[in-house]
Amino acid sequence: MRNFPKRRRPAVEADPPLPSFPQPPTRTTALLRRLAPLASTGALALLGGCSSVLMDPKGDIGMQEKNLILIALGLMLLVVIPVIALTLWFAWRYRASNTGATYAPKWSHSTAIEIVVWTIPCIIVVTLAALIWRTTHSLDPYKPIESQVKPVRVDVVALNWKWLFIYPDYGVASVNQLAIPVDTPVSFRLTAESLMNSFFIPQLGSQVYAMSGMETKLHLIANQPGTYAGRSAAFSGPGFSDMHFDTLATSRADFDAWIARAKASPAMLSRGAYEQLAVPGEKAPVALYSNVAPGLFEGVVDKYMRDVHGNPICGTGTATSTGAGTSIPALTLNSSVDRSGARAPAPLAAE
Repeated sequence: MRNFPKRRRPAVEADPPLPSFPQPPTRTTALLRRLAPLASTGALALLGGCSSVLMDPKGDIGMQEKNLILIALGLMLLVVIPVIALTLWFAWRYRASNTGATYAPKWSHSTAIEIVVWTIPCIIVVTLAALIWRTTHSLDPYKPIESQVKPVRVDVVALNWKWLFIYPDYGVASVNQLAIPVDTPVSFRLTAESLMNSFFIPQLGSQVYAMSGMETKLHLIANQPGTYAGRSAAFSGPGFSDMHFDTLATSRADFDAWIARAKASPAMLSRGAYEQLAVPGEKAPVALYSNVAPGLFEGVVDKYMRDVHGNPICGTGTATSTGAGTSIPALTLNSSVDRSGARAPAPLAAE
């Protein structure tokens, strides 16, 4: 056979690249571009109406808690800010298009870097631990506030869905309004009628839980006169959103005048009146009561402390000691009162 020379195939010329033209924006892209400025403006407008009452304390306890939050935040930012900055810098420095960056695929260890990334967090953790240990004891809500002024005692009962404040030293009570004198420690005892709740005045300090059959304590002080919002900080049912009260921090003279108005109120907080007040109700108006039944708060605490036969298991016999040499009967469980809120509460005496 004859060997014929192989023919070369003619080279195929590649087609020239097509010119690139900017693609027209889609309707979605155009809409997003128009809405972006409006969304930014709306977000700034909404944030402009916000006010952090927690960062605007009006009492010594609240001020100490604010300082604790800021110090802890600052210590944690010592790690967060450098990490974020270095992450962005690394992404820019070692991008694929940067040919000037050092390429070291076999690099795996640096003693200097290990020392830095472990020493600084360890120092921060130790500092935070010491800070938390000290403030946990100094800001203990059960710890009385040191002062030359005698504290005002207030017994708090969390009802559904209203707050009852009893002043045992004055024999008066109020609903959804708390009056306290400025620069005077306030010693709270708290309990709940049924559902667990949380007592919180953000501008004065810590919140504490109120639980049925139990007594918790809280000590606060207001150093500036004003009206401070108090609220329930634990969801407790349909009336939770309206379970708030005003804290009136006034001068001693104005506080005494408020006590005088309460003593002049025609409404009396007897045990029967308390049973009517304990009926669940929403948006209860402010009410003042005079001549509070002795040992009412203690009776609420011991209300559920009974055996299977209904006999009280606290105190002696059927009485609960008031601590003043007298005894009063414990509150009985009133099964005729509908705790579900089906029956409307009796009208309260308004201020």
